[in-house]
Amino acid sequence: MDAADDSLDDLLALARIPAPTFDEGERIAWLQERLGSAPGQRETDAAGNLIWRFGDVRPHLLLLAHVDTVFARETPLEPHVEGDRVRGPGIGDNAAAVICAVRVVEALALEHDLTGLAVAFTVGEEGLGNLAGARAACEALQPEAALALEGHGLQHVAIDAVGSLRVRITVRGPGGHSWANRGRPSAIDEICRIARALSKPAQRDASTNIGRIEGGSAVNAIASHAELVIEQRALEEAVLSRFARALGVLAVDPPLTLAIEELGSRPAGRLDRRQPLLATVRGVREELGLPDELVAASTDANAALAAGIPALCIGCADGGEMHTRGEYIEIPSLATGREQLRRVLVQALAPYYPNL
Repeated sequence: MDAADDSLDDLLALARIPAPTFDEGERIAWLQERLGSAPGQRETDAAGNLIWRFGDVRPHLLLLAHVDTVFARETPLEPHVEGDRVRGPGIGDNAAAVICAVRVVEALALEHDLTGLAVAFTVGEEGLGNLAGARAACEALQPEAALALEGHGLQHVAIDAVGSLRVRITVRGPGGHSWANRGRPSAIDEICRIARALSKPAQRDASTNIGRIEGGSAVNAIASHAELVIEQRALEEAVLSRFARALGVLAVDPPLTLAIEELGSRPAGRLDRRQPLLATVRGVREELGLPDELVAASTDANAALAAGIPALCIGCADGGEMHTRGEYIEIPSLATGREQLRRVLVQALAPYYPNL
């Protein structure tokens, strides 16, 4: 190894374990074993999260770090060090954040009473997991505030939650021969008309994306089936509600039929800029010389904000190529990410424990 960091062994070990959304059990088991002798109490909840908490009280602060990845189980996972980088699928999203939480909280717990802190290693954050783990943890624990951790993104703080609504729209019809049955409506023609109607014109307060269109069977057959997968993202629930209403009035003429299936939704929300947690994070970042860049993103913090819990998200490292097999993080930035989290925890909990 050309670069050194005392968390690399943990990071590489975790990143080698498959954890596609809805199938995160092996990583949760690894974390249970890794934290076996650490202070605090640990248990898995009904959603599959691993909850690590200190004291039997309502948490003052809940850390959220998701364990799932966007990669299928059969994806080769071979994280490796290349000079000052460690590269591999999911190394930054979100193995780096999970290990950052493990190392920082473990070290603090060996020196201080952390009563009032809880950590949720969450499942179902990516894609159609729809933040299932974070929603369950926030509902069960009802923390005073929440801090989500992502492996990438050390150069900014995500304070607003980008919400989304994702649906599958299916059109069916009789089909037929392209000449003998000419004139019959095509399911593909109709799904394309719907796609154009939903995605145009472009909106400043929303982003609408057609993720997939498929259907038909042959070049000389009128399509009897077609489907469209589409999402809209926005910072305001009202905008997503407007999109939902547009979906609700969609119609097709017989003999075509229409079906709409919701695939998932993520709540939108904004953090009150006066929240003490934000002031703490910005102060720590100033101490460390990190940029004061505030952005919007879709993270586990969405679930907390939707539940009325003040929340934001910080990154734990610099890196790039997220959601590709070439994903990487910059090794020297890992220490800065851990120090950021350590200082935020100490300062956020200081009002409750002045000697921390």
